[in-house]
Amino acid sequence: MIASVNGKVNQITANSIIVEMGGVGFQVFVPSQLRDSLRHGEMVFLFTQLIVREDLLALYGFETSEEKDIFIMLLGVDGVGPKLALSVLSTLSPDAIRRAIFNEQSDVFNRVPGVGKRTAQKIMLYLQDKIPAAEGLGLSMPVSDVDTEVLAALTTLGYSVVEAQAALQAIPRDTPQDIEERLRLALKYFSS
Repeated sequence: MIASVNGKVNQITANSIIVEMGGVGFQVFVPSQLRDSLRHGEMVFLFTQLIVREDLLALYGFETSEEKDIFIMLLGVDGVGPKLALSVLSTLSPDAIRRAIFNEQSDVFNRVPGVGKRTAQKIMLYLQDKIPAAEGLGLSMPVSDVDTEVLAALTTLGYSVVEAQAALQAIPRDTPQDIEERLRLALKYFSS
């Protein structure tokens, strides 16, 4: 198995990168935010998982071993293949996934392209016993209905769930529970 790759980014495609090592180019499928942050010619180290199927040999790469572990766990969910697992990690950070599991918010997974309500619930139930709660997650307050609507509006506008959650956390705590006001402050976060 190929556990990691360390080489130069030779090419960046729509959903993968080509990493050159010793004259051989490996196509590695990576989360979109990682792919977008890389530049041609840059050195990169990735933790990888090789997926072997009858008609497929595919290498998936991640910045951290934690992302790789979550990817492998997601593959254990009924109905989740490598592309959908990668889509989850492209949309949600490991911290956002842990927080959603800890707070039992399966609707967070609904925001991932290709994940419906049933699959989101399957993901949450499957990962509940497998992902340990990190310190400090218990201190996070459940998201209110107003903030859920603001989060939905921000993701509809094209922001990732991670970006939208960061904008929500930047809203002062004493702000009234008014959708328009909270959305305005969240959008202001992106313009600053």
